[in-house]
Amino acid sequence: MIAWSLVWLTLFLQLYKAPDQPTPRLLQLKWLKPLMLIALAAHGLSLLWLMRTHMGFALSFNLAASLVMWLTNLLLFFAQLKRPVQSLSLFTLPFTLISLLIQMFSQPTGYMISLNNGLDIHIIISLLAYSMLTLAAFQAILLSIQNHYLHKRQSILILKSLPPLLDMEDLLFRLIFTGVILLTLGLLTGFIYLTDLFAQHVAHKTVLSLIAWLIFTTLLIGHWRYGWRGRIAIRWTLIGSVILMLGFLGSKFVIEYLVQR
Repeated sequence: MIAWSLVWLTLFLQLYKAPDQPTPRLLQLKWLKPLMLIALAAHGLSLLWLMRTHMGFALSFNLAASLVMWLTNLLLFFAQLKRPVQSLSLFTLPFTLISLLIQMFSQPTGYMISLNNGLDIHIIISLLAYSMLTLAAFQAILLSIQNHYLHKRQSILILKSLPPLLDMEDLLFRLIFTGVILLTLGLLTGFIYLTDLFAQHVAHKTVLSLIAWLIFTTLLIGHWRYGWRGRIAIRWTLIGSVILMLGFLGSKFVIEYLVQR
């Protein structure tokens, strides 16, 4: 919450203060990195405390949602070391807060997994893929806002702080490309290490992940071969991300809370 407030206040002051007026030291974006690091450490420790049990690792819906947002912010933290992507935290941090509230106030479902026989490799790679493509979805939302107001020749607070449109699109496709590589490895390790990837309890997750993989791969090929960008890239990124999250978090929610397995 402190980091999110800092981003908003800093952007506001940088855009509306007088040119010769310095930004207050406590409201400079250089403080965002240590704040994010502290928040990531606290979030990670809370997850480890709740997930690690004597029977294995708990990966229920509430913990999985929180874990994906933690990894998303971790990837964003490393990305902002080289690129001006602090504006993405305006979207990731509120969703992280929601996932933490779900983690804190939801009752555990008793869903346990045992990390052995290569299953840990499959889960880690898959979670990284989900997180990277979640970050791509947030970037697509930001790009959609930027694209909308630029076409209307209007300006808003967040728009003035963003990099040029072409740089934003380049970052989007870099995120998608990295996410597709990780998702490909996740699917391959699933076929290698899982006894039956199309078993009843993971069939829907596998099918939806394959559909999302086809969508993202087609988008990358279309961008490379036909120059797809703009609204096409935004639309298909969001569709692929929603399908992927339905396969992962949606299936867990149905199984744990509706079917009550």
